[in-house]
Amino acid sequence: MKKLRGITIAFVLLMAAVLTVLLILAGDMRFEKRNISEYNDRIIRISEEYEAGQSVEELEQRYGCQIIFSKELLNAELAKYYGRKAMILDFMPGGKYLGKVVWDDSAGDYEVYRSRFLRTALILWGLLLLAGILLIIYIYLRMVKPVKELSAYSTEIARGNLDVPLPIRKNGLSDSFTESFDLMREELKAAREREAAAEKAKKELVAELSHDIKTPVATIQATCEVLEMKNRRKLESAVPGQSLEVTEEELKDMTEKVKTISVKTETINQIMGNVFQATMNELEQIRVNPREESSVWIETFFMNLKNYGKIIQDNRIPQCLVLMDKLRMEQVIDNVVGNSHKYAGTDIHVSFDETGDASNTFIRIRISDSGPGVDEDELPLITEKYYRGTAAKDKSGYGVGMYLVKSYMEMQGGGVEYYNDNGFVVELYLKKV
Repeated sequence: MKKLRGITIAFVLLMAAVLTVLLILAGDMRFEKRNISEYNDRIIRISEEYEAGQSVEELEQRYGCQIIFSKELLNAELAKYYGRKAMILDFMPGGKYLGKVVWDDSAGDYEVYRSRFLRTALILWGLLLLAGILLIIYIYLRMVKPVKELSAYSTEIARGNLDVPLPIRKNGLSDSFTESFDLMREELKAAREREAAAEKAKKELVAELSHDIKTPVATIQATCEVLEMKNRRKLESAVPGQSLEVTEEELKDMTEKVKTISVKTETINQIMGNVFQATMNELEQIRVNPREESSVWIETFFMNLKNYGKIIQDNRIPQCLVLMDKLRMEQVIDNVVGNSHKYAGTDIHVSFDETGDASNTFIRIRISDSGPGVDEDELPLITEKYYRGTAAKDKSGYGVGMYLVKSYMEMQGGGVEYYNDNGFVVELYLKKV
């Protein structure tokens, strides 16, 4: 506000100075009035001297005039002097009209004043022009340029770039505003850093809990295996007719319960493993190292999945080199086949072929079941982390399996597609070397 008040005062003073100059100029623009009595005396003397025999040239030189002998009313030369507002009197020596006596003595003064006015006006115009240019430059530097910088700065803030500092100009019209804006940027940056740190701490906690839970689960599973083995030995060593501490039926029932506990602990172990991998993946600590490997390994992965029902390989995989991380690829196949077994409970068919063009060729692994498939509205969401569809309400899991499948396949340079076709179909793409 102080700067704006200063500009207003400077403008008012400039206009006052201009008005003063114009008033002074107007005061100097005064033309002296002619003394009619003097001109009458001159015309009388000229007439008397002309009668006395003086020549016209001598009279014109002596009295600074011009004698025009003409009795015509519309004389061209006289009309010129009338237009220039010259002093014109009748020339009547001895009472006889001979013409006119002309004093053209005001033309010089008019030109002088005209020239002076033009020069003063040009100087005044130049000063006003210079003052206007200086004012425009001042307004641009103090007002327009800071606003443009602030506009560009706000665009960067909107894009999420909080590392761009805003230059603060001292003695500027918007210095306090830009300083507040920059403080807001720093607060936003600090808040984002705190949020990122909190999110990282939360993910690290989830990862640590997932890892820690796997230890007691492994202990429970090992204990179950020991109990199952002991019960089996008792049943095998039992002599018919010999009394046991517990009946054979109780041993069988106990063995089944131990198996159930073992299966559930394995489920918990897999779930926590998926959560752990997903969290580590977000923390960028899960590494996928695709290497050139034989495609035959893929068939081996499927053969190791004996606990997921009947897996039918419709054909053999083309033998070639593909880019893959064997550990991550095995986890991918385990997740896909495990989902089909869990949600469909039917035979699982696996087929292989090649697809792509000359520059990018892929081995396509098609895994399909004959289950109800996935609801079409939910289909685009199944690779989102922690998303679980309506069919998964009564099933165990955390909704990270397909998320990991997609992440691992993309990190190996391939991809994944999924759709319904008389069941649920997942197609895995491995880049061919």
